[in-house]
This record gives sequence, C-alpha cells and structure tokens, in this order.
Amino acid sequence: MLQAARYLLGSPGASGFGSKSTADEVTAACPDLGSLTAIITGATSGIGAETARVLAKRGARVVIPARSVKAAEDMRARILGECPGADILVLHLDLSSLASVRDFARRFLSLGLPLDLLINNAGKFSHGQLALSEDGVEMTFATNYLGHFLLTKLLLGKMAETAAATGVQGRIVNVSSSVHGWFSGDWADYLKLVTRRKIPYDATQAYAVSKLANVLHTKELAARLQEMGADVTVNCVHPGIVRTRLNRDREGLITDLVFVLLSKLLKTIPQVR
Repeated sequence: MLQAARYLLGSPGASGFGSKSTADEVTAACPDLGSLTAIITGATSGIGAETARVLAKRGARVVIPARSVKAAEDMRARILGECPGADILVLHLDLSSLASVRDFARRFLSLGLPLDLLINNAGKFSHGQLALSEDGVEMTFATNYLGHFLLTKLLLGKMAETAAATGVQGRIVNVSSSVHGWFSGDWADYLKLVTRRKIPYDATQAYAVSKLANVLHTKELAARLQEMGADVTVNCVHPGIVRTRLNRDREGLITDLVFVLLSKLLKTIPQVR
C-alpha cells in the first residue's frame, strides 16, 4: 500500500523513474534509433501522438496510419516543427474496415521498408449506441481489436524478416486497459447477442470485451512467436488513467467533472510510456 502511494505521488522506483516521469525523460539515454521503423496507430492525438513525437525525436522512422489523412499530416507537421529532420510517413488506415487494413498493409509492404516496432494504440469508446462496422462487427470491437488483429497478422512476416536481417528484436505493443477485467463470461456469445440485438447494448461492456480480446490475443501470439522462433516479442500494457480523446464521443459536463475529481490521480499524456 505504501509503495503504491509513493508511486502515485511520483517517487522514483528501482528503475529511477516514477509515475510522473515523461517519455522524454525515460528515453533520454537511449541510443540513436535511426535504424528503426515504427508503425503507431492512433498517433494523431493523445498517447499515440506523444509516442510518435518521442520516437521521431530519438531518430526512428515513424509511420502514422490514420482514418483522417489531414489529421495525420497535421501531426507530421507538428513533429517536424520540433524535429526538422524527422522521417515521418503518413498512410490512410481505417481500423474498423478489414478492407482498409488489408490495403494499408499492402501499401506499406510495397514500400520495401523494414519494420521493427508495431504499436497498436488506437482505441474507441462508444457513445452508447450500438453501431456496426462495414463488416457487420460491433464498432468498438472492430476498431480496438479486430482491425489490430488483422494488421498484426499481415505485418508479422515483415517484422520477423527484419529482426532476422538486423539482429534487432522486433516488438509489438498492444495498448490495453485494466478495464478488461470488468467483463466476465463468454465474449464471443456476448458479441453475437449484442450484434443481433438480443440483449441491450452496454458501451462499457463492449469496451471491456475489446480490451479483453487484446490481452488474450497478446498471450496467444506470444506463445506462437516462441514456437516460430521469431525474434519478435509482444506485450500488452495498461497505460494508467490518462485524459485522452478516447471518450471523445462522451465529452460534456459529466465527463469534465469526473476528470476534475480524478485529476490528482491522472497521468498527463507525456507521462505515459
């Protein structure tokens, strides 16, 4: 309990960093990352944008896939304003569309670039009404999990190939949430019943199911990578309580009040790492 309190107050741990440490501070001693290529979903705002900025600052080539190419180009311009020599590529990607995911993977692979880091960060929390993707999948699940699942599957060969050629371990990071523990039961049955409108739609449960799927996928993929002998790791991470645009569909007075009350426990976006 005391250790947790110290962490929340920002006291450094064994690593020398605490909950208030920023990504800039943590990566300050990193070697130049100029040989690495990273794809970061959800990099037009929030945690993804800060991750893209810091990796670009440390020299990595950063690929920003986005549904809104304009938002991605704006993010690219902001990073270049701070890091004029940064290598940043923008490509269209709508994670809720499996066709779009396939098209993105095809276009990226056609560039002949290596791939060292895949950070599956993009996320959506529904506004409370059931919505289905063009593939007939509940929208939160389609965006948070299914799109990332297919993206990872299509790019995994390139990551294994890059790691074998360079000797640098590839890394996949799935940004999940402790909210995954809020769901219990058969998630596949839940999605089927919700999609067919057999049970009421609950946005929080839908989000929890999508994050649970992220965790289960990570565990299974880790085992398969080991079996393959690929020098690629996969981990999922709960970033903590951070005010991002995840709740963009629920912004308003109540949301603002909740964040004010929790402000002392919240991380700022630069403190997520």
